[in-house]
Amino acid sequence: MEFTVQQIADLLQGEIEGDNLTKVSTLAKIEEAQSGALAFLSNPKYEPYLYTTGASAVIVSDKLELKKPVSAALIRVSDPYSSFSTLLQYYQAALLASKTGVEEPCFIGSGSEIGEDHYRGAFSYIGNNCKIGANVRIFPQVYIGDNVTIGDNTTIFAGAKLYSNTIVGSNCTLHAGVVLGSDGFGFAPQPDGSYKMVPQIGNVVLEDDVSIGANTTIDCATMGSTIIRQGTKIDNLVQIAHNVEVGKHTVIAAQTGISGSAKIGNHCVIAGQVGIVGHITIADKTTVGAQSGVGKTIKKSGTIIQGSPAFDYKQNLRALTVFRKLPELQREIEALRDRI
Repeated sequence: MEFTVQQIADLLQGEIEGDNLTKVSTLAKIEEAQSGALAFLSNPKYEPYLYTTGASAVIVSDKLELKKPVSAALIRVSDPYSSFSTLLQYYQAALLASKTGVEEPCFIGSGSEIGEDHYRGAFSYIGNNCKIGANVRIFPQVYIGDNVTIGDNTTIFAGAKLYSNTIVGSNCTLHAGVVLGSDGFGFAPQPDGSYKMVPQIGNVVLEDDVSIGANTTIDCATMGSTIIRQGTKIDNLVQIAHNVEVGKHTVIAAQTGISGSAKIGNHCVIAGQVGIVGHITIADKTTVGAQSGVGKTIKKSGTIIQGSPAFDYKQNLRALTVFRKLPELQREIEALRDRI
């Protein structure tokens, strides 16, 4: 795909410095870009590359003051990073649009409906009585169980598994290996010390604009629904247990585990390797630092916590400072004891 700088500037509502008819056909990092590539400059520490890059065009801030001549055409925008992200979305959408039709072999069950302009990859399976929207992309080896509903413009990458009765909204992305609707971890202890499985008869619901990373698993509810609200973005290798509810526009990083029936608020930020116990509530706009263990309800919106067990972020930093000094403090205490 080839575009002129003018076409890109029109898309991003940017201003051009240089030749507006310059053509670009690929996207690249500013430090690696060659002729024909479009790059961007967002972080000031990469500014030296602007004067040496081989890129044909670069997206920059409208506030950037040049220190040297630049050979590339410049597209000035208010937020280079956001603008480059917009371009990547268009680029990815163009690539996905090239996937059309039905590859063989694949299967669709009785009573199932699928909208126009869809793609079904080889060895994909769609069960009975499913309702799948228009412009949906289902890549090879995807399994979709009975009675599943999928909205328009959703993409499901290779090897994802959607158990029966799962509901997925429009404009969602499910990456390779995602599992939606597997049994929750529910076992009742028995008098003889064994465990009896508690049947999990609920489902998983993803609202619109949700993104789920590769090999993330979201368990079905014991009863009712495990719910991921609109606009939430979940990284790779995340485990979400039965009856969890995650609010709107929350982000959850890799290797986080959320136990059953926890309620996560809107606009929260959950960093990597966080563990959250079950049956607690996390207030809106809470930030949880990496490798934290959250064991109690967070009631105040905007709280920032860190540590295991997690508590106030600034207090945690002070505590860590003391912790690092413990060997020195121990030596001082022993020296004082010997003097006494």
